[in-house]
Amino acid sequence: MIDGLKPYPAMKDSGVPWLGEVPKHWASRRIKQLARPGYKTFVDGDWIESPHITSEGIRLIQTGNIGVGAYREKGFRYIAPSTFREFCCTEFHPNDVLICRLGEPVGRACLAPNLGVRMITSVDVCILKAGQGAVPAYLVYAMSSTRYLGWVNSLVRGSTRDRVSRSMLGSFLLPLPPLREQAAIVRFLDHADRRIRRYIRARQKLIKLLEEQKQAIIHRAVTRGLDPNVRLKPSGVEWLGEVPEHWEVEALRHRYSQVLGKMLDSKRITGESLLPYLRNTDVQWDRINVDSLPQMDIAPAEYERYTVRAGDLLVCEGGEVGRAAIWTGSLPLCGFQKALHRLRPFNPERDVPRFLYFALRAAAKGNAFSDGHVSTIAHLTGEKLRGYPFPFPPREEQRAIARGLDVALVNIGSATECAARQITLLREFRTRLIADVVTGKLDVREAAARLPDLLAEASAQAGDAEEPEPFDEFEAEGDTDEAGADDTDAVPAEAEA
Repeated sequence: MIDGLKPYPAMKDSGVPWLGEVPKHWASRRIKQLARPGYKTFVDGDWIESPHITSEGIRLIQTGNIGVGAYREKGFRYIAPSTFREFCCTEFHPNDVLICRLGEPVGRACLAPNLGVRMITSVDVCILKAGQGAVPAYLVYAMSSTRYLGWVNSLVRGSTRDRVSRSMLGSFLLPLPPLREQAAIVRFLDHADRRIRRYIRARQKLIKLLEEQKQAIIHRAVTRGLDPNVRLKPSGVEWLGEVPEHWEVEALRHRYSQVLGKMLDSKRITGESLLPYLRNTDVQWDRINVDSLPQMDIAPAEYERYTVRAGDLLVCEGGEVGRAAIWTGSLPLCGFQKALHRLRPFNPERDVPRFLYFALRAAAKGNAFSDGHVSTIAHLTGEKLRGYPFPFPPREEQRAIARGLDVALVNIGSATECAARQITLLREFRTRLIADVVTGKLDVREAAARLPDLLAEASAQAGDAEEPEPFDEFEAEGDTDEAGADDTDAVPAEAEA
């Protein structure tokens, strides 16, 4: 894909701090010279009778829908006609450039999607309509460069909210190749992006298959054991099915003690007995985070109830219900919050927490904690957890199954980590490639010409003019958000949903 790419033969200083040198025949232009902002804010009467409005209302695109160079379908919402008066929103159209003026990172951009319905943006999204001298997709790629985004964010960092005004945005400089070269860059980067995304999807699919294989191995081991010839009996539990006839199936309360952690009450924190404590998010499958833990007051008299010791099994009450990991004693003294259950065997000579961890994983992944509907229950209360039945082989068999699973899952874990690492490297490669191409460090003109299925849409969108004229709308009356007069942060509560 990048074989044969070379630098441009002649370079010059762009005069732009984040850009450095650019090809000699390139220009640098302010955004307001390349695109005009979209200012048309809807009026109730223009929209309420619109045939484009569905029964749900108008689709509102918010900052969360805009990634670096890509539109995210997830998270959009509809605004009902009855609530139009509460919003200050602007209509946009397919192939407009949408830019986030707020969030992380500030200035990220994407091409407006064609969703087949009338669409509006929230106040913190700026709309640009490319002029005849710029290809919209090229502007998005240029504003997706890590160098550009780093520079923009350095300008707003340190303020109470990282936000860029429309007038500030209009003054930003971008590299501007000739129009045909913009189209070639878009064509090359689109082709590269499709290939990279295809590679990433293949590795994501591999990770999913490996996870399914892992789950199948765990489920079979904790429900059938290691002997394929063992005689079975009905367990009476749907997710278990049949189990070896010498196993016991009992409610958890008969084998393990269960305790919920301490409720956090910031008003009662005195600082006299501070201990680090674990939260729900700190407990992932077979892994517990101990970095930068918050603290709460846990008096010495409460240590027995609200601290953990090596071998304790921690189970999430909410979130991903049943997610669990074993505490290995990473810290000398550590508490846990009420969102976690702590399980300890009544008789360590009879039960092995590591086996119960695998049984919990099989139960959770097998929807054993489902409430009978599509969604899982919001909370796994102590009463419900104690009442759930689990299989309990003899202690030595529990140990053998746990050891066997640990060994069997090593290779799957290694393959999963390798695939995840490849995804990270592919994303880093894509980021670096975009930055090098749009800043003129690599010449892709010949490579773009060799690509199959030449598409001329990008060039057609931009027209024929090579030298753009500035758009004065960036300085239009009413764009006073730097002073906070017209472009306020005040958005109705439902707009932030």
